[in-house]
Amino acid sequence: MPIIGPGPDDPECDNHDPAWRYQDTPFRRWLHEHLTAAGSNCAAEIAAGYAPANRYHGLSTIDLDNLATLTGATIDAVQAAHKADLGEWAREQQLRDHPDLAVLDADLDRIRHRS
Repeated sequence: MPIIGPGPDDPECDNHDPAWRYQDTPFRRWLHEHLTAAGSNCAAEIAAGYAPANRYHGLSTIDLDNLATLTGATIDAVQAAHKADLGEWAREQQLRDHPDLAVLDADLDRIRHRS
């Protein structure tokens, strides 16, 4: 099957992981939840399209406006969900760059849940 768009070796795809189309992320969950609540019949497909773009290319003003309209949320709410997801992603990257932090993170989570 031919590849539509840039190939995996093109610079445009640097750091792109095809698994993003299926990976569960906070922004993807937020989109799916709000699109479903707004009565969208294709919430999963829209979330699958915007969630990877959120992390790799950001969201343009047009994207924010479209998502606000589709979800029935404000632009500020969409942007807040977008920024929260980027914060989560930065944390994931930090743990990947420093695997020893994963042990500390797990310990802190255990302590937090104990309280």
